[in-house]
Amino acid sequence: MFPVIVLIVVALAVFFFLNKKKVANEVPVAAVNYKLLLEQHIPYYQHLDNDQKTLFEQKVTGFLSDITIEGVGTAVSDADKVMIAASAVIPIFGFDDWKYCNLTNVILYPDTFDSEFQFEGENRSILGMVGSGYMNGQMILSRAALTKGFSKSAGKENTAIHEFVHLLDKSDGATDGVPENLLAHEYVMPWLKMIHQEIHKIEAGRSDINPYAITNEVEFLAVVSEYFFQKPNELKHKHPGLYEMLSTIFSQDLADNDVA
Repeated sequence: MFPVIVLIVVALAVFFFLNKKKVANEVPVAAVNYKLLLEQHIPYYQHLDNDQKTLFEQKVTGFLSDITIEGVGTAVSDADKVMIAASAVIPIFGFDDWKYCNLTNVILYPDTFDSEFQFEGENRSILGMVGSGYMNGQMILSRAALTKGFSKSAGKENTAIHEFVHLLDKSDGATDGVPENLLAHEYVMPWLKMIHQEIHKIEAGRSDINPYAITNEVEFLAVVSEYFFQKPNELKHKHPGLYEMLSTIFSQDLADNDVA
């Protein structure tokens, strides 16, 4: 009997030791100081009041609990995760409850990549991409572009926000530049008219909007959304109609809160 008791005690001791070691090596979500990282890296967050900051933190934590973020060719830091999550939260912060049901994974590459998803060699110009077909549910982002989007040199551009706006556009079943889940029916035709009017101005060299916006309605929405979230005061001053429409789409009035 005595040897049996000794064996049981030893077995229990080993069990608790191994589990204690396992727990010690794991970093629970709550252990990461997202508040500090948001204050350090996310200008949009810095302009929020205390209640809004708490809500933003909750949405960031929720996103990181739902979505897998993995690096290919680069390590993924906590700061990277926070920037990705913030990029997802910023466009939907005006909505009470939003889940990116069309996203499961975000893949972080070290830098630009090509159409074959290669991040080495020549002809690499893609900064971010929302997957389709066999890549459906996945997003690829350049780590360099992600970081730049939240830097002082970002200007009107933020690649990660751009890609998450594509996901919002896609959420109604069609990626067409008209986010019908967010835009009341009576605004659809005025929005399309506004798009085409501004595209003509860009083509004529009479607009400061990134020329990539003339690619199609899909890219126009994503590009001007970057402008809206990065430089709302400037957009409102130079393009008041666009500003008001985007404010309606995203349920956010950001004037006086330029993030950079």
